[in-house]
Amino acid sequence: MAGGPRSGRQLRLAAHGYEAVIASVGASLRTLTFDGRDLVVPFDADEVRPGYRGATLAPWPNRIVDGRYSFGGVEHQLPLTEPSRGQALHGLLAWAEFSDRLVLDDRFVLAAVIEPQTGYPFRVEVEVEYLLDADGLQQTVTAHNIGADAAPWGTGPHPYLVAGLGRADAWTLLLPASDVLTVTPDRLSPVAVEPVTQHPEWDFRAARRIDDVFIDHAFTGLTRTDGVAEVRLTTDDGSGVAISFDEHCPWVQVHTADNPGLDGIHRIGLAVEPMTCPPDAFNSGVDLVTLEPGGTHAASWRIRAV
Repeated sequence: MAGGPRSGRQLRLAAHGYEAVIASVGASLRTLTFDGRDLVVPFDADEVRPGYRGATLAPWPNRIVDGRYSFGGVEHQLPLTEPSRGQALHGLLAWAEFSDRLVLDDRFVLAAVIEPQTGYPFRVEVEVEYLLDADGLQQTVTAHNIGADAAPWGTGPHPYLVAGLGRADAWTLLLPASDVLTVTPDRLSPVAVEPVTQHPEWDFRAARRIDDVFIDHAFTGLTRTDGVAEVRLTTDDGSGVAISFDEHCPWVQVHTADNPGLDGIHRIGLAVEPMTCPPDAFNSGVDLVTLEPGGTHAASWRIRAV
């Protein structure tokens, strides 16, 4: 087709029963299967990626309230990429074309540069590595500050996990988080970090069915084993999918993909997004990374079949 698929170049990894296809636009995880079973909600190669499905989020995940923040004593105003809520959403690379830096049988590295622009006058090179092995698909995002000024930084992925047939309501969620970031109902702007014991509808420390619970919140206070936290989504027979991440991601956003009236996409997956910082970190400063000139930062996560 002229110009290639709408989602960009297609890069395929296959081994150990897993198969992953990455689209170069947004370094997006387009498909991931195990023994032919979907582990994420896929999209077609020649489809404009639906929203942020599978995209790499940088230089911030989630929202910056009103698109405004101050860094180094300078006020900045970003474009409002979530107009309905008046927020700057999910960074600046979701629609960028990534170039190939390394392509091997079991892994590849894609790269793009965030050029200085209105609201983010910093230059950061972003490398995204996908590695496939017997333990699933690992993604690592590495930032290199190639500019002259310190830059604020955060990152995370945006996969919609799939446990099996059906919708999120029928799946069992294990989310080992003791705290939730409450948000305003209209704009999803952060309010306060509170114990999940105060919000039992979002307490999934003991695995249970999601049922009709609405979730679009960031969680922290994660229980870890050997430094690794794991969120697990399973069907009644115990099969499913898990995503794990280390201390570089002290937060995880979970969203039930509610789209009332759109039966084809309503609650067909569960977004689970490990994050290096919470929503609006450019303002709160909580877990915000400051990349000094010449500095680097890396974070990774892994999706595997259960």
